[in-house]
Amino acid sequence: METTTISSAGSGIKSREPSGTQSKSRLKLSPNAFNVLQKRYLRKVDGKIAEEPEDLFRRVANNISLAEKNYKKNISPAELGEIAEQFYEMMTTLEFLPNSPTLMNAGRELQQLSACFVLPVMDSMEGIFNSLKDAALIHKSGGGTGFSFSRLRPRSDQVMSTGGVASGPVSFMKVFNAATEAVKQGGTRRGANMGILRIDHPDIMDFITAKQDNKDLTNFNISVAATDKFMEAVNRDGEYDLINPRTKTVAGKLKAREVFDRIVESAWQNGEPGIIFLDRVNHANPTPRVGEIESTNPCGEQPLLPYESCNLGSVNLARMFREQNGNVAVDYDRLRRVVHLGVRFLDDVIEMNKYPLHTIEQMTKSNRKIGLGVMGFADLLIQMGIPYNSEEALKVGSDVMKFIKDEAMAASARLANERGTFPNFRGSIYDKPGLRMQRNATTTTIAPTGTLSIIADASSGIEPLFAVCYERNVLDNTRMIEVNKYFEAALKKTGIHSDDLMKKIAHANSIQGFTEIPAAIRKVFVTAHDIAPEWHVKMQSVFQKYTDNAVSKTVNFPNSASKEDVIKVFIMAYAEGCKGITVYRDGSRDQQVLSTGKTGKTDKPSEQVQTFGKIVPRSRPAMTEGVTTKVGTGCGNFYVTINKDEKGLFEVFAHMGKSGGCAASQSEAISRLISLALRSGVEIEAILKQLKGIRCPAPLWDKGDMVLSCPDAIAKAISRYIGQSATKSPIKSEISEGSRRTTRELAGTCPDCGGILEYVEDCVLCHACGYSKCG
Repeated sequence: METTTISSAGSGIKSREPSGTQSKSRLKLSPNAFNVLQKRYLRKVDGKIAEEPEDLFRRVANNISLAEKNYKKNISPAELGEIAEQFYEMMTTLEFLPNSPTLMNAGRELQQLSACFVLPVMDSMEGIFNSLKDAALIHKSGGGTGFSFSRLRPRSDQVMSTGGVASGPVSFMKVFNAATEAVKQGGTRRGANMGILRIDHPDIMDFITAKQDNKDLTNFNISVAATDKFMEAVNRDGEYDLINPRTKTVAGKLKAREVFDRIVESAWQNGEPGIIFLDRVNHANPTPRVGEIESTNPCGEQPLLPYESCNLGSVNLARMFREQNGNVAVDYDRLRRVVHLGVRFLDDVIEMNKYPLHTIEQMTKSNRKIGLGVMGFADLLIQMGIPYNSEEALKVGSDVMKFIKDEAMAASARLANERGTFPNFRGSIYDKPGLRMQRNATTTTIAPTGTLSIIADASSGIEPLFAVCYERNVLDNTRMIEVNKYFEAALKKTGIHSDDLMKKIAHANSIQGFTEIPAAIRKVFVTAHDIAPEWHVKMQSVFQKYTDNAVSKTVNFPNSASKEDVIKVFIMAYAEGCKGITVYRDGSRDQQVLSTGKTGKTDKPSEQVQTFGKIVPRSRPAMTEGVTTKVGTGCGNFYVTINKDEKGLFEVFAHMGKSGGCAASQSEAISRLISLALRSGVEIEAILKQLKGIRCPAPLWDKGDMVLSCPDAIAKAISRYIGQSATKSPIKSEISEGSRRTTRELAGTCPDCGGILEYVEDCVLCHACGYSKCG
């Protein structure tokens, strides 16, 4: 790709040029990186940019190096300048970048440098709204927050102080969501939250389906905290206990597979919820005497104790290689240098941070967690000529991450000798004979990197390439073809690069069908859509093995993936030792990202919206076959008859055992509309989505499931009939997927620049301009 060169500005720090490295007097950025820095990172005064990219890195390096004074009171200006210069070089060579708040705020008035926070939500009105206030302060400062709502008493539970009934965790999540919507993070980032509920909470079914409508909880990612007991019950097809968090007593039982199937169905529909394996997370908790981990940051890679924060940074693996005799290999000497310097940088960030709450400062400095991760892993594999979906790639990932963890712990041990251990070291997992002292309770995390990877011109985290070539809008009527620099170089080397070929590839998911491209190139340049889900899980697993915290990784599915595919990945993730898992099926959130342009308004339909003429429902045959299901509701037994013809589900009749009056007429009306939709070819899943979760004043447990209303009962009857479980294949809709989707259609369109949006850990990211949104 073309680069934009920024001239060096005077800084008062002597420039140094170590042997074997390029000159540090000029900073080279891709056009996208330059645009992202200008739009989202560079300091502005009265709306005008007041610093150049190199000034930003000087500002950050100088500010973070000041922490060295805390440990060496008589440090000379020359020594301090030397450390600042090393930090500066590490960032300007794009070998390492800290998380976004550090780049944005270090050396400025705000000085809030952390990206990740977890706040407790206590079971009282005062506790709930104290957390809401604290979250607003964190969002204002540029951070994201994670919450566990598991301590809140379930819906309809007793409230002693008023004699009333509780509204439950999901209702309060909506309050938090509305507050987040009103607070813009630091003027540059939209607030993001993680909402977690334990699998044994009585309201778990409500939580699982809380985001079935993409218009709900738009500032939340949600994950179910699954316990080992639950996963074991799923495996043996047994029941498990629900526990009332107020009384700590058993509040009921559920069939584990029915709950698991509900999670699968919802994740299949729109990617949420994810799953966090809570017992596994706490088994790795480095400070168990301090407390139990109950939540993570918004993207799930950073499990934290209540009131804890964490500072993240990423090594750019795309630059950690060397060529010898025509072969490319990992440059472990260079990697060791960057890891040790990166650990020192992040430990200094803890000292220089201006925390939004005193309680957070105390907890963070007591454990001193840092998270050194990677980006550019897919780029490294490409340069080595190794396909992402291969055993060789798994070996490279395992070797690299083991090396990073070992060296990060060695660097932390060295700092412990210089500066002392983290205050909560006694009683930690490191407080054992034969183990080294540690400065930091954790040292490694695999974050999604997002806009950082755009600045570094690298692939995101440990994800495969999202696309090798795509089209984006740069002006209202102008389109630009963006081509991966490694792919472009490979095609030019073989002499087959052309604008026409690039345009064709930009409108396809993959290059695998382009026979004019040599097989060797097609083999290496696989994208997220080419890779079987099992390889995503395997790669996450090998990195997790050598990561203290957790791994941000999205398992991408084609639009045609079945629920059984999702089941396989969830089970595999648990078996392979992952701490959590997130899936996304292409196109399952189209309606959320259709806006084109900054206002979200358009004079013509989006190119992603298919328009239809009048639909004529198919006629009813003289004879049909079906079943009648009895479902218990709060109003009495409800009988749902479901019929089908040779093309699939055809009609639904529903009536109450004691029917009459309004109940009978409403049931008949709902049945007629469902039948009309079925005969008109509406997807079964779309109908179920509209019916599920509708509530009435008298919910009832039926067959281990909570029936919320008569419409909800119809949805449950249909779901049982079509067998949406691990052992049965769902009935397919008569409407086919249609023609192959393009990359633009799969990901959606950026509302800022018209580029394509990529889903990463339930967030959307534009690689062209850096736009991002979670929830």
